[in-house]
Amino acid sequence: MRVTREQFQENRRRILEAAGRLFREKGFSAVTVAEVMEAAGLTHGGFYGHFASKEDLAAQALGQALTPAPREPGTAPDLAAFVAAYLSAAHRDRPGTGCALAALGSETARQPAPVRRAFTEGLEARLARMQEALPDGDRGAALAAISGLVGALVLARAVDDPALSDEILAAARGALGNP
Repeated sequence: MRVTREQFQENRRRILEAAGRLFREKGFSAVTVAEVMEAAGLTHGGFYGHFASKEDLAAQALGQALTPAPREPGTAPDLAAFVAAYLSAAHRDRPGTGCALAALGSETARQPAPVRRAFTEGLEARLARMQEALPDGDRGAALAAISGLVGALVLARAVDDPALSDEILAAARGALGNP
């Protein structure tokens, strides 16, 4: 049975969404193509009609996961609300739907060039969004803010002490002017 162009695009969207979630939850190497296809509700055989390789899938899924959500035209970014949501227990506890920078940053450093390129482009997009949120649009301040956000989330997820994890999030929120 032939798949319509619309169904093909919908299947691709589901694959990318499932892969992005699974990669953020488990890491690139711990996720198989078969697992991604199953999570997308598709058969393994259809994978190569969408992607050349698992590396291609990883690069595209990461790129999609790092694309900032569109903002309503004419609305200013709400930095305080963003910091509060980013450095929350809910975000910490759901890496599969959270920030790919924090979930995959250290692992991406050991990935092939296309995956690292997708990460770099995603970081640049997030950096531009952060610059828009800062009063003076300072790139250095935006880099420092993103580094602080991502680093705090990584540490909060890594420790085995819930109180320390909460303390890390609170300290970072305070350092970023959002107690």
